[in-house]
Amino acid sequence: MGIAVLIAGPVAAGGAAAAPGGTAGDRLRHDAEAITATGVTGVQARVTGADGRVHTATAGVADLRTGRQVPPDGHFRIGSTNKTLVAAVVLQLASEGALSLDDSVAEWLPGVVGGEHDGDRITLRALLQHTGGVYDGAYPSRGGSAAHYYASRYDVHTPEEIVAAAMRHEPAFEPGARWGYSNTGYVLLGMVIERATGRPWHAEVRDRVLEPLRMWDTYWPGRSPSLPLPHARGYTRFAPGEDLVDTTRLIDADASGGYVSTTADLDRFARALFDGTLLDEEALAELTHTVPVEEEGNPWPDAGYGLGLFSRPLPCGGTAWIPSGDQIGWKTRVGVSADGRRSVVVSMSTQLQDSAESALRQEAAATALIDNALCAEED
Repeated sequence: MGIAVLIAGPVAAGGAAAAPGGTAGDRLRHDAEAITATGVTGVQARVTGADGRVHTATAGVADLRTGRQVPPDGHFRIGSTNKTLVAAVVLQLASEGALSLDDSVAEWLPGVVGGEHDGDRITLRALLQHTGGVYDGAYPSRGGSAAHYYASRYDVHTPEEIVAAAMRHEPAFEPGARWGYSNTGYVLLGMVIERATGRPWHAEVRDRVLEPLRMWDTYWPGRSPSLPLPHARGYTRFAPGEDLVDTTRLIDADASGGYVSTTADLDRFARALFDGTLLDEEALAELTHTVPVEEEGNPWPDAGYGLGLFSRPLPCGGTAWIPSGDQIGWKTRVGVSADGRRSVVVSMSTQLQDSAESALRQEAAATALIDNALCAEED
């Protein structure tokens, strides 16, 4: 789960692709179609400009069997965009004094982080920022092959089981030594939220984020493998030369990435992160304090990671903040300006895992759409 685009080789340099003239809607539609040209079955995109005007576009098909159109308001699995929801809750709890980002995970979950992992040295901030070194290779994956997807898609893993599996391995690195993505670290954060509040992490997300922002189409699916209508079907190509596999149905709802949402809801969330609606000034400063993403295959040159979201420079200047994620069958990319006035959400209902080149083409096309949206002059 998570940003599965840490693959061999960066996105080609040169910034955003040149978009054609015409209206903002025309440009967005062009960029969405450019994503489907890489082999993605369906795309839905939404842009909100600094003037508050909204543009939407779809491209491709929602179902390869029927050829029906992609719904502009379709539901999709948001993958590790979930991490930004969790980070917002932890930051609110820190603002309220219920916990501190400098607390160790051992203080909140005594005895849970063990083996060669030192829970006394791993802070909540480190978990949020992926600098804690928590081993992630045991995190349950549904990808890799069609056979593995079919065999594992309905498996249920408790947070305790996921963490215990990780603790049987050596840490990825010493706490604070570097950056390294860890879904398991966010599973631990979900457990910390429950310990601090006495309620499930997703209940805190609902009450603190979803309901105040009226994100009525965003929900935690629990153990349901289905998506509500309308939705595009999610597809994955696992190996070169293989057909796309329908990977719509899945049970995967831990704190690392379980929510289902829409482009409109995620657009509202992204803007609220930066405009003072969800976080006070101190919490926003914590959210946006980044460390370099120095990992082989990082597709975004000069990328950083704050607390639950990536950042990267825009070709027109400034920074794109990216609370984005992958889930088998879907890629979600969100971009928002530092003042929260411009935002863009794109949902791609396909993962191209057959080669690094395919994944890079898909990522580059999505990056171009986001750059063109955030850098565009107002019509």
